Amino acid sequence: MSEEAMPEQRGAEAPKGLLQQMEELMASLSADLSQLDADLQSRDAVSAPAPDDGARG
Repeated sequence: MSEEAMPEQRGAEAPKGLLQQMEELMASLSADLSQLDADLQSRDAVSAPAPDDGARG
């Protein structure tokens, strides 16, 4: 009930909620970019011939 009696507090919490959402989105974006980087590196490792492949063949 104290939150209803003091609407200013709710307004003060709104930016904190937005900040929390932004932090979560940035963390998710960072994880997605890390996964993309790992995928691209593994794809490049598979498609690029290894330096010793010529010596084996």
